[in-house]
Amino acid sequence: EIPCAGGRAAAAAGAAGANPMADASCPVPEEYRGVHGVFNVYNQKIDPRNNMPVAASQSMAPGQRRKISTERQRSTIPKSGVSSAEASTWTYPSPQMFYNSLVRKGKANDCTEDDMESVVSVHNAMNEDTWRRVVAWERLHLHECRDPMLLRFLGRPDDLSPLAWARYLTGGGKPFDRHDWYVDRCGQQVRYVIDYYFHEDKAGTPGQFDLVVRPAADSVGAVADRVKMAIYVGCAMLGVPCPISGNNGEIGREASAANTTAPER
Repeated sequence: EIPCAGGRAAAAAGAAGANPMADASCPVPEEYRGVHGVFNVYNQKIDPRNNMPVAASQSMAPGQRRKISTERQRSTIPKSGVSSAEASTWTYPSPQMFYNSLVRKGKANDCTEDDMESVVSVHNAMNEDTWRRVVAWERLHLHECRDPMLLRFLGRPDDLSPLAWARYLTGGGKPFDRHDWYVDRCGQQVRYVIDYYFHEDKAGTPGQFDLVVRPAADSVGAVADRVKMAIYVGCAMLGVPCPISGNNGEIGREASAANTTAPER
């Protein structure tokens, strides 16, 4: 059965004898709930938390010439909506699973089996970088939740965000991908929008990727967070006391570091 995750909130409701599937705040869309689930065109059951097959294949894809590693790496990203017996962090797909996904989507023409190790390495590093930046934003809510977790995520490569449109219309390039990440803030679901850019002129350097991470402007609180963070970061860059907290503060410094220091890829 699909975990109805207000994450920790749903688990607590279940422990108290309530039915977490009846929670109106359940982030799993209603049409995805129940025992039948949702299947793709290959008759594979889909996990609505990541839009991937529940039992992703580790078998060789049709036409594949040589074996690819099936080893999966554990992320550092805490996973919400799971029982204590399950993994506490998200697990990345293996190079074989990643290749199978590309084949399934008809996007494997530009890569070979030999590319998969490095492709997955970059994929994993970008996700770790994304979570680091989300955590920097979540510092604004440290007083109410010390341990945010990733509840689910959605790839939206064909949907330009308003900010991406603005950058494109003013002469910038389009992002090569977009994700919406849904974070469990101790029972409250909050959405983050992430635009991923690639800079051809910086290819092969740590600056080749640009990640723009921010809370979705879908609530007054999220808009307020954007304003607050801009003030915090501005004060940290100028080294002046912040009008919100009265000091330079760690929030602005950490956010600045998260947006300028990327892990090696």
